[in-house]
Amino acid sequence: MQMQVAVILAGGRGTKMWPYSEVRPKALIPILNQPVLGMLLKSLRNLNTSTIIVTGGYLGSQVEAYVSGQSGVTYVDTANCLGTAYALKKALAGVTWDECLVVYGDIVVDEADLKRLVQFRRDSGVAAAALVTPIDGERPGDWICASVQGSSLKEVIGHPRGASHRMCGIYAITKEVSQYIWSASGSFRNVPVGMMPPVESEIGDSIQAMIEAGVDVGAVETQGYFVDLDKPWHILEATMALGRYRSAALKESSIHPTARISDKAEIKGHVVIGENSVIGPRTVINGNLWVGKDTIIDNGPILGGGVVIGDGCIIDDYCKINDGSVVGNRCKVRHGAELSGVIMDNVYLYHYMIISGVVGVSTDIGGGTMCGGLRFDDGETVHVVKGRKEIPKEFANAVYIGDYCRTGIGAMIMPGCKIGSYSIVGSGVILYDDLPSRTMVLAKQEIVTKPWGPEKYGW
Repeated sequence: MQMQVAVILAGGRGTKMWPYSEVRPKALIPILNQPVLGMLLKSLRNLNTSTIIVTGGYLGSQVEAYVSGQSGVTYVDTANCLGTAYALKKALAGVTWDECLVVYGDIVVDEADLKRLVQFRRDSGVAAAALVTPIDGERPGDWICASVQGSSLKEVIGHPRGASHRMCGIYAITKEVSQYIWSASGSFRNVPVGMMPPVESEIGDSIQAMIEAGVDVGAVETQGYFVDLDKPWHILEATMALGRYRSAALKESSIHPTARISDKAEIKGHVVIGENSVIGPRTVINGNLWVGKDTIIDNGPILGGGVVIGDGCIIDDYCKINDGSVVGNRCKVRHGAELSGVIMDNVYLYHYMIISGVVGVSTDIGGGTMCGGLRFDDGETVHVVKGRKEIPKEFANAVYIGDYCRTGIGAMIMPGCKIGSYSIVGSGVILYDDLPSRTMVLAKQEIVTKPWGPEKYGW
């Protein structure tokens, strides 16, 4: 299969992803230690795409730097384009194309589904086709949704009260329908009564305009993994979904010639390990494991199945890393620390602390810090995202710590709390609510003094 042109739209601000969208665009959020944009580029290359255009707006210089020098990839600044339809129009300006694959830059999707979408459009002869996915327990009101009949898309509706499918933000289109993109309305028109769409163009609205004009638009349902990175807990959803897929596909170990694995390590799965890395004695690995280069795993750590560890890490001294967790590059997980979730690059976990959730880059978690994963009522934490209350389908009780943060000794972070970037939770603090970015919270101790001495013991 060969694709002529593909466009990755990576210009959104991602405000609902706070705190992880403060220092990076969503397209550069790492999943299994690889930016989402990198995974999409790899998939498009596997489709033999001759021209790939990546757009950027918010923190676009980071996107531009990431794609700079990559063969066949062009960066287009769409910072002044209000919406995805306008961004696509600018991206394709001056480009010769008959067929284009459009992919939003904040999604984690099975490459096989991209191929199925392109193949379906070609085989069916429709001028446009969209990838859709079942709602699967999520609230339709959180998404741009779809009405599907057989292999046809019958309606695209914004944030409805009920729906069976939602749009994935992936479209295979031909130049025949480009007029509907170029003449985008500037606001999503097909919404329930009383809803309030933002004033911006959306490709989904252009697709609805095609349907209303009588254009036959195809619908292809996902068969593999798909996660839209819209809110913090979707980082964990994508990590677990892609991790399960990779673990199921791993059939044998791959050990670099310079890597060393002790015969006193207990390994119950396959190991993929990079150059100069070491798995030492008393290490327990309860499933498949991926390890980068120059990493040391030694002296009693217990690792669950499907764990991914990056480059230049130290994992030792009877720490515990639970199933499906991801450790970024140059991290240290040591001395009785326990992790369930994701830590990004340059994170330090020490001394009998527990993290359940996501931790941003260059964050230092103080000894004895505890992050609760269960509530006393066994319920799910209500989150507030841009002033709106909601309960995540998964990982409602995880904690979400931003980039460049610190916690003091003995800090306690209650289930569901989010901590903004550049913030500090001081020693002994019990954090019950989200902490804004660039904020330090400290516990104020009341000092009580009393006389004391040998006479208290009868002397």
